[in-house]
Amino acid sequence: MYEKYFGLREQPFGVTPDPRFLYLSAAHREALASLYYGIEASRGFLGLIAKPGMGKTTILFHLLEKFRSSARTAFLFQTQCTSREFMRFLLAELGYESDGQDFVRMHEEFNRRLLQEARAGNRFIVVIDEAQNLEPSVLETVRLLSDFETPRAKLMHIILAGQPEPLSPGEIKNYIEHRLRIAGYEGESLFAPEVFDDIARFTEGIPRNINNFCFNALSLTCALQKRIVDADAVKEVIADLDISKLTSDVPTDPIDVPYPRSRNNSSAGNGQSGHEILSPSEAAAYMQQVAMKLKNWQDSLDKAISSPRRGHTVRARTDVDRS
Repeated sequence: MYEKYFGLREQPFGVTPDPRFLYLSAAHREALASLYYGIEASRGFLGLIAKPGMGKTTILFHLLEKFRSSARTAFLFQTQCTSREFMRFLLAELGYESDGQDFVRMHEEFNRRLLQEARAGNRFIVVIDEAQNLEPSVLETVRLLSDFETPRAKLMHIILAGQPEPLSPGEIKNYIEHRLRIAGYEGESLFAPEVFDDIARFTEGIPRNINNFCFNALSLTCALQKRIVDADAVKEVIADLDISKLTSDVPTDPIDVPYPRSRNNSSAGNGQSGHEILSPSEAAAYMQQVAMKLKNWQDSLDKAISSPRRGHTVRARTDVDRS
C-alpha cells in the first residue's frame, strides 16, 4: 500500500475503532466528558447515540481504557439475541462459561460477581453497542440488571450506544397514520399519497423530525382551510423549517467550548492528543460552559427564526428541541 511511499509506520485511515486515532472534535469532547462525568456521578444508565461512522465505538474504547485500572468492564457487540443469550454473552465477557445453565442461575451468578467487584472497590461498566437492535424482552433484562445496587451506590454502569433508526417512506406513512388514529382521527388519509417521499427526504426518517414536520404541516393546512396536506403545503413547510436558511447569522460552531487541559496532561507535545480525561469537578465545570454556550446559541436561533423572511414571519419554532 502507500505506507512505505509516504513514510508511514502503519495505515492511518483504517476502519477498526482504534482509540489511538481518536480525533476529539468539540462534539466528541462533549460526549466523552458527559460519559465520564456520568460514571463518576453514578448515574447508572448512560446513552451515546449518533449516526454510523461518527466514532461511537472508538469513543467507548477510549473511555474504557481510562477506567481500565479501576473498573471491571464488559463490551457487548452481539445484540440480536434472546435474554438468555444476552446473559450468556455478558458472563462470557467476565470469563465465566454458562452453557447449560438456566436464566435464573446465570442471573444469580452475575449478581455474585457484581458484589465481588464492589467489595474489591471496583466499578463495573457494561457497554452495549448497536443497542437499537435489542429486542424489547432483552431491554427489559438490561433494565432489571440496573436494579443491582447497595443503599449507597449503583453496582454497575450501563452504557447503551447505538444509532437512530430511520423510517422508510412506507413506514413514515404508517407511522403518521398510526399516530393520527391514536389521536382519534377517523377518515381518509390526511396526507396526499405523493408527499411521503418528500417528507422522508427532509426528516431523514427520524421520528422526532417527523413529529415536528407533521405539526407544522397540519397547522398550515388548517390555516389555509384545506382538508389534506398536499404537495404545496409540504414544500412550504420544508421552506419554513429549513434551519440552514434561518441561521446564516448564527455562529457556525455554536458549542465550541475550549477543552481545558488536565492537570496530568503529560502526553501533550509527544505526538499524542493533549485532551486528557478530566476530574469530576473539571468535567462538571466544562459541561456548565457547554450549557451556557448552548443557551446563547438558542437565543440567537430564536431571534433568527422570529425575523421576517420572504415577506412573512415563520409560524412556529417546533423544530427546535427544547428537551
